[in-house]
Amino acid sequence: MRPVYELYIAIRHLTSRRRQTIFSVLAVGLAVMGLMWSQALMVGFTDEMYSKTVDRMAHVTVEPKEDENYIHLYRKLTEDITHIDGVVGVSPVLAGAATFEYKGKNKNVAIQGIKVEAHDSVLHINDDIVEGSFRDLEVTPNSVVVGDALAEKLGVEIGDTIDASFPEANPAALKVVGIYDSGTPLDETIAITSLSTAQDFLDVSNVVTTILVRGDDRERAQAISEEIDTMGYPASGWKETNPEIIQTLKLEGTSNTIIMSLIIIIASFGIVSTLFMAVMEKTKEIGMLMAMGVPRRSIMIIFVMESGILGLLGAIVGVMVGAALAIQMGSYDYGMEVMAGISSIPFVVRIQDAVIIVLFTFLLNLIAGIYPASRASKLKPVEAIGRE
Repeated sequence: MRPVYELYIAIRHLTSRRRQTIFSVLAVGLAVMGLMWSQALMVGFTDEMYSKTVDRMAHVTVEPKEDENYIHLYRKLTEDITHIDGVVGVSPVLAGAATFEYKGKNKNVAIQGIKVEAHDSVLHINDDIVEGSFRDLEVTPNSVVVGDALAEKLGVEIGDTIDASFPEANPAALKVVGIYDSGTPLDETIAITSLSTAQDFLDVSNVVTTILVRGDDRERAQAISEEIDTMGYPASGWKETNPEIIQTLKLEGTSNTIIMSLIIIIASFGIVSTLFMAVMEKTKEIGMLMAMGVPRRSIMIIFVMESGILGLLGAIVGVMVGAALAIQMGSYDYGMEVMAGISSIPFVVRIQDAVIIVLFTFLLNLIAGIYPASRASKLKPVEAIGRE
């Protein structure tokens, strides 16, 4: 029964001081609202980052053996990789440098020879085609698909013929059959052709420079790369080949959490201040409770409960308002491209984030209330009753 009695007194105390209670709840609520809103933005940013980067790249990249420039037995290796659990796409690629020239304009590019269906299973290039057809690479000899930025630099359109050359390569005339837009800087530097056309241009046969692999889950990339390593070929997961993505997300997440946590801590100090004022105002009542036989431990529990109630109410209000605000906004538009084709970020509200924020705020305020509660429990009954 005692905890119910202590809770009753704590609630009566808070309701008797409505203005201070409301201000304390609002202070915590505003801080939590900011944290919930920013967390929804951060989750959306992470999802958008993965969508614009990781989901547009190979999850695993296989390279030639040490001291070799090419993968010679790529057909057998490709077949073996397809049997690895979790692999959904495998694309052998022959890459090399080339100079494209069209009507006096020229541009150095990286030319990639691929098998259309296999490459699309890994990078989904067909989804990015804005003009022409990706599959025409298979049916049109000496053809090429270029990025929209590269097409603009050279001034080429569908059906135009580009002159491709490079030292130690066989010059070729490549017909533009497709233009793609991936929304990344690669649109200006990557040109895609058929594997046979690339082999003729680079004057090699039956070899590739890399094998690109896609898994059914990007988080399985490390396990897949380790299994390919056992086949004798070095393989790297996307986290190894693109560490800047992980670093960016960690930096954004850490800074966001630190800043918002500090705001909540500051708001919690507001509750501490409110409780100190309550102790001073209710000194006589505290003394009377002690004189009636209420133990010091119960006095302390009452004030800790008050702190916890204020923190819990503020957290719930803040989470609800922050989530509603995020859902209402839908997405945050920067008005310009800020990274890897990202110009707007959707807000993603997750139940687990709301629960964690509420628990964190509640526990923090319980801890914050210990000191003023301890001060209240140490008052001497006779002196407390005698104070005006």
